[in-house]
Amino acid sequence: MKIDRVDLLIVRLQLVRTFETSSSRKDHLEHILVKVFADGLVGWGECASPLDPYYCEETTETCWHILKDFLIPSVLDRPWTNLEEITNCYRKVKRNNFAKAGLEMACWDILAQATRQPLHSVLGGTRQEILSGVSLGIEQDTDRLFGLIDQFLDEGYRRIKLKIAPGKDVAVVRKVRERYPDILLMVDANSAYTLADTPRLKQLDDFDLLMIEQPLAHDDIVDHAKLQRELRTPICLDESIHSVQDARKALELKSGRIINIKVSRLGGLLEAKRVHDLCYREGIPVWCGGMHEYGIGRAANVALCSLPGFSISGDVSGSDKYYAQDIVDPPIRAINGAIQVPQSIGLGFMPNEKRIKEFTVRFFSTAQ
Repeated sequence: MKIDRVDLLIVRLQLVRTFETSSSRKDHLEHILVKVFADGLVGWGECASPLDPYYCEETTETCWHILKDFLIPSVLDRPWTNLEEITNCYRKVKRNNFAKAGLEMACWDILAQATRQPLHSVLGGTRQEILSGVSLGIEQDTDRLFGLIDQFLDEGYRRIKLKIAPGKDVAVVRKVRERYPDILLMVDANSAYTLADTPRLKQLDDFDLLMIEQPLAHDDIVDHAKLQRELRTPICLDESIHSVQDARKALELKSGRIINIKVSRLGGLLEAKRVHDLCYREGIPVWCGGMHEYGIGRAANVALCSLPGFSISGDVSGSDKYYAQDIVDPPIRAINGAIQVPQSIGLGFMPNEKRIKEFTVRFFSTAQ
């Protein structure tokens, strides 16, 4: 196959409610959609980059630049038959994993269509449904937080994740656990703490948490190993893991007991699968985190979660949790806390190009 054209579209969607973490607060997103044309087929990918450089160093603007000026030129008119050949085209580009993930995802879609298979089958997935949890931002009003938890538990979601930050942690988690003594509960710090906060983090051991996600620095695996020795609660690594080699080193250092696999953070489905395979061999639980993906990126996450090692409910929830109207048909929904893995060819959810055009704020095409 050869890629003969690539379109980039920045699509802006409003969130149904403001989402706050330890590092940012947002009420809308602008993700880049990547539309790849090859041998009469059209594949779609999503670059789910944040607008700001607070989760990672990438932003929508940097991803646009790297895609337009480096990644796309490297793959145009180059023959390929598998994803290793595609990623080898831009192997000189360091990191910029969110940008890479958008392009690579579209190529997976094309490969699945060319082989007449659902994406999950091409990846080697075995599950027919995936179990979903929800991630809740920092709320100033505890009653509002309880209302959201009640809503999502009533909808059947299997696990609740709370964002925390210094001063917005132990007291909140205590209140939630007292009200909901039996739910699967975890917290996510998004790198907001240091080793000096160990006494405070140790207090979280009292609440029977599933895990504490990324408590320390975004690029650390050494201090996490020190902290894990002090905690009964498993540490889950997120921002620290950008490759299968990062995962291997973290496991050898015992920096955590769980890994969050995010397609965007790892540069695409190929590396995400490699991290899954490593953890599966080593008996390390994994789950799929989210970046508030639109329907295209969410569809890829659903396919990835069908792999056998995803033993913990992830953040791949129904799109209605975030958006009044998504950009794929049918909309991705969690019924009683589970999403059915689609059996149709490719991504399994059809991009609605009319709706995409309505929300597009910038466009580029190599055909121009």
